[in-house]
Amino acid sequence: MMARKLTRRRQRAIAAARAGVGTRFRVQGRTVGLGLDCVGVALLAAAGAGVRLGPVPPYALGGLHDDLLAHTLRALGFRRVRRSRPGDLVEYALAPGHRHLALISEHGIIHAHAGLGRVVEGPAPPDWPVVAHWAMPGIR
Repeated sequence: MMARKLTRRRQRAIAAARAGVGTRFRVQGRTVGLGLDCVGVALLAAAGAGVRLGPVPPYALGGLHDDLLAHTLRALGFRRVRRSRPGDLVEYALAPGHRHLALISEHGIIHAHAGLGRVVEGPAPPDWPVVAHWAMPGIR
């Protein structure tokens, strides 16, 4: 089966997230070279694709926030999709109440890895439970 060619907006989203690889992990970080968290990587990718999003409410890593991420993504205009493609987001449930976002790339995922302390790109860990896949607003 032949792979579908990525749209320019998807290519730009991936390139923007990839520009953050190596940036240190920082909760609520939003700046390449200074600090990013998983939401920061997603926002970076969206901006690179030309997607304008509203403000993201403050959040904490701990606590029971199972539905908070999905609610926030919907409020920002993301839509849940059954089949993901590079340039979409994947939501993981790493622990009870703990959600994590990553951008799907042609080589795996790009995400802010708290354990490694930086943004990385590589294969998705097979033991990370997938909750949902999300497409950015206006991206086909």
